[in-house]
Amino acid sequence: MRKRIRYKSVSHTKELLRAAGFTALIAALFFTAITPSFLSSASPAERKLPVYSVQRDDKCVSLTFDAAWGNEDTQTLIDILGKYGVTATFFVVGAWVDKYPESVQALAAAGHEVMTHSDDHAHFTQLTHDEIIANLTAGCDKIESVTGARPTLFRCPYGEYDDAVIETASELGLQTIQWDVDSLDWKELSADEIYRRVTSGVQDGSIILFHNAALHTPEALPSVIEYLLQNGYRIVPVSELLLQGEYEMDHTGRMWSKGSL
Repeated sequence: MRKRIRYKSVSHTKELLRAAGFTALIAALFFTAITPSFLSSASPAERKLPVYSVQRDDKCVSLTFDAAWGNEDTQTLIDILGKYGVTATFFVVGAWVDKYPESVQALAAAGHEVMTHSDDHAHFTQLTHDEIIANLTAGCDKIESVTGARPTLFRCPYGEYDDAVIETASELGLQTIQWDVDSLDWKELSADEIYRRVTSGVQDGSIILFHNAALHTPEALPSVIEYLLQNGYRIVPVSELLLQGEYEMDHTGRMWSKGSL
């Protein structure tokens, strides 16, 4: 009787093991099937990211302005920034340089950074490697011909990028810059709405996005600057905001000193 009981116990155990083994096999096959695509989409280490913000402990932020079409308010913006002793970064399109070289000169003369926003505001993710090279080179050439300084920073038109865009820009010595605070001024938000968007989202190391020809930006800018200064922020151009030497990027595109993540 004892043998019989033992036999039935072993037999039952084997059945359980076989069932568990089969379940494990199915799970392994399922995991193998889904893992490559899952990891590819989830792992930030496998993607190239532009700089959205910078980890700073000294309350530095950057004001940036994209200039692609209109030019109604450029001088007004220069005057407002000058009143507060603030220097900003303007990302300009090559075609805009062709139309308004005097404004590009005025920006540079006032101490603002003039960086590239492409030559013609194309959709860069739809361009080939050689087309990206040609586009960026043309835009940088135009800026350099007016300011005497070659751009080192690039902002993608429409904010569109992929690994190829960032890598190709890097080949030309251009670091790709996005933003973590969007004023949405191009949507013709009121000055109060622009102010609330910026002041509610800003943090140490923020890169704030405006446009040079947005309807209510000149009205909103003084109050934004005053808020930042009153709250202890130092406003610097993007090239000064970026960390020097080795750095790491987290999954949000925030730049950190090497080893601090």
